[in-house]
Amino acid sequence: MVDAQAQVRPGGRSAKVRAAVHHAVAQLLAEEPAEALTIPAVAARAGVHPTTVYRRWGSPAQLLGDVATSRFSGDVVVPDTGTLTGDLERWLGDVATDLADPDTLALMRAAIGSGPDGGCACIGDRHEQLSAIIERERSRGGRAPEMENAVDFLLGPLYYRAIFSAQPASSDWARELVATFLAAPATASAGEQPAGGLRPSTVELQGPASG
Repeated sequence: MVDAQAQVRPGGRSAKVRAAVHHAVAQLLAEEPAEALTIPAVAARAGVHPTTVYRRWGSPAQLLGDVATSRFSGDVVVPDTGTLTGDLERWLGDVATDLADPDTLALMRAAIGSGPDGGCACIGDRHEQLSAIIERERSRGGRAPEMENAVDFLLGPLYYRAIFSAQPASSDWARELVATFLAAPATASAGEQPAGGLRPSTVELQGPASG
């Protein structure tokens, strides 16, 4: 019989250590540049030994990837309004609101700067959510856009504006972005596009003009 004391219990010490370390990362990113984030600094803030952090995460880049994955998984609910337009407007508006949070942006910039895995951790859940919206529209029998075009025309401009621009990516701006996207030829299915598909121009990457 397996000793019950030896079993890993959900919500046990391991989960508490992870929560403390994640909280420490968020605090440090709010106070210092991402370059100052080190394993010893995180361990000291979390109240654990550096060896514990090294053993579980190995490097600041891997730690940032884990924090980003946890932070961006399930934080935005995929809506079901009954229409593609309604779903995209509400969802992208929620994503824009989330990206307007300074702590969220600090984590995202740090994770992206840590390497490709960090960037994937920030955007992976958003890809899954957008894919779910598109597949739902297909199941309704609607004219669903291609996933690659939706990423290029919706997530691309939104994340560019939030991360690299001084202009905020508001929910109103996100709704305008959806309207521009759905009215463009890029929403055509693969069979209706030129070979190689459509790609956004420089102007389109900037999104709709700000009012």
